[in-house]
Formats: sequence, structure tokens, C-alpha cells
Amino acid sequence: MTQDRLPAASDAMMTGDQLIEQFEDGTTPPGAFHHADHVRLAFEYLCRYSVLAALQRFSDALKRFAAAQGKAQLYHETITWAYLLLIRERIARASCTQTWAEFAKHNPDLLVWKGGVLTTLYRHETLDSDLARHTFVLPDQGL
Repeated sequence: MTQDRLPAASDAMMTGDQLIEQFEDGTTPPGAFHHADHVRLAFEYLCRYSVLAALQRFSDALKRFAAAQGKAQLYHETITWAYLLLIRERIARASCTQTWAEFAKHNPDLLVWKGGVLTTLYRHETLDSDLARHTFVLPDQGL
């Protein structure tokens, strides 16, 4: 379990446990939860739970968060699961325990939203599909 501290959206120093608690109890500030915050949160879940438990807990909390903002339609299962699985793979490939700061330093491509890593794995029309929004779809770029 990592105890490193980085500024949260509210500029307060928060541990990974605090970020998860805030996310799951619905008190994450809505306007300050951007892509890099999603990646940090996914990293924290994966440091604490098995991959299947992390997928379930993170996805459920993200759906609740989106619905609470009146934007339930923004939840995208393929994007959510793909990032979680990529983060999990990168954690495993490092073959050592990393803090969030170390992970972020070694995986800057995961922190880029527009034109990020998923553009190398998925065709644009796949990610834009209703199927991909509601069901995890395997990568199809270059197939």
C-alpha cells in the first residue's frame, strides 16, 4: 500500500486511501476530476485490490460519480477497463513496488488524454460506438 502524497483537486495533500474514500463516498469535487486524477485513482485501487475487485469497485464508483453530476452517459466501459488493465500491466512489468510519483514519472503516456495511448490500441469508430461505451471491447487497432 502506498502512502505517498500528491495534491488532490482541492490542493489538499491526500493519501491514496483518502482519495478512494472520497471517491466512493461521493465527495470528490466534480469540476476538478480530470484524466490524470482518474489514472491516479485507478493506480491506488490496483495497489490495494486484485485486478477484478479494482475493476468492479472503480467502475461502480465512477458510474455513481458520473450519475451524481448528471452525466451518467459519460461513463465508458472500454476506456475505463482498458486504462485499468494497462495500469495493472505497467505495475506488474515494473516488478517492484512503486509510489504514485514513481509510476507517473515512468508512465507519462498514461497521463495523456487526447491522443493518448488508447489511440494506438483502438480505432476511433470503435471507441465512439455504443457497444464500447457499455461493454468492454478488446483493442482492434491494426487488426
